[in-house]
Amino acid sequence: MKMRNKIVLGAVTAVGMLSLLAGTATAAPATGTGSGRADTACADVRLPSKLPVPPAGMSAQQDVSIGSDCVPHLGPVRFVPSSPARAEARAQTAAAPAITSRQVRSWSEMYDCCNIRMTALSTSSTWDTADNQVTNAVTELQTGANREPWDAGWSLKTSSKTEGGPGATSQITAHAEFSYRGIFDPTGNWYATTHDTSVQLNGDGTAWCQFDITLRHTFIGWNSVRGCA
Repeated sequence: MKMRNKIVLGAVTAVGMLSLLAGTATAAPATGTGSGRADTACADVRLPSKLPVPPAGMSAQQDVSIGSDCVPHLGPVRFVPSSPARAEARAQTAAAPAITSRQVRSWSEMYDCCNIRMTALSTSSTWDTADNQVTNAVTELQTGANREPWDAGWSLKTSSKTEGGPGATSQITAHAEFSYRGIFDPTGNWYATTHDTSVQLNGDGTAWCQFDITLRHTFIGWNSVRGCA
């Protein structure tokens, strides 16, 4: 009888230890909501890259994906034809020596795994060149945020821009911050995205586009598309 009690007590103790260990294991991952589970999300991810403004009639584009290792993977830079209207306008500008005005457009977009555009920041900049100097630099910015039913989804929190003065080069910057509260996170504390775009205008008529996206959390399949034309 004593031996039987010892066996029962040992079994109960073993079950208790297993339950305790199991409870510890499930409590270890950071808590999340909706699609932001710790085993499928990455935290504090940055997606930087730089693209040249291509020749007239072309646009430079690049895709950036986030791997399971939470590291951004930059795709190759592709040069693809621009829209016919834009290609014609840039070709006319380049062919007329008396015209020194230039124009460049940039776009930075964040997509989810279903190819839905969640957030976006784009710029359209113009400037004049004279004696290898940049003058009259002006930029306009636009933002985009995917909304969900019942007044939910991504929202623009703030946006701003700066325009550099005249000189051999001029730096134009654009900034936009987005927050999310919706189906995948009703608290509004899990997802947040910041877009930063910088366009360097040069007195010789060339330009560069630099992009940076900061993500508070990501989910599997998220990717970015950016371009310069």
